[in-house]
Amino acid sequence: MLYLIVFIGAGIGGAVRHGVNVAAARLFGYGFPFGTFIVNVVGSFAMGLLAGYFIYRPGVPQHVRLFLTTGILGGFTTFSSFSLDAALLVERHAYALAAGYMVGSVAAGLSALFFGLAVFRSAPHLP
Repeated sequence: MLYLIVFIGAGIGGAVRHGVNVAAARLFGYGFPFGTFIVNVVGSFAMGLLAGYFIYRPGVPQHVRLFLTTGILGGFTTFSSFSLDAALLVERHAYALAAGYMVGSVAAGLSALFFGLAVFRSAPHLP
């Protein structure tokens, strides 16, 4: 049942993300990824609000937490989860781990993307 809750939330979040991307492209054009930027910042802010709320309201059921965070915000942007994980490491005073996680995630993610592009481009199926 929890997977279904996350699935539904992720669908909602993904649809909202698409709407933001379309609106940003119409408003600002395609020269800069404003939609993604907006989604990442808003999603991280929303994750902070929810995390703070859950700290002060520990009785919120797990299925509600999953629906809102892993589901809706996860579908909206995984950057919000990245931001929360980094913040938790900082709040635990694990500064070296936090820095390694932040730099490593961005560097590894970008490297993996470029590697995936290179593998695809080198495949024999391309004209």
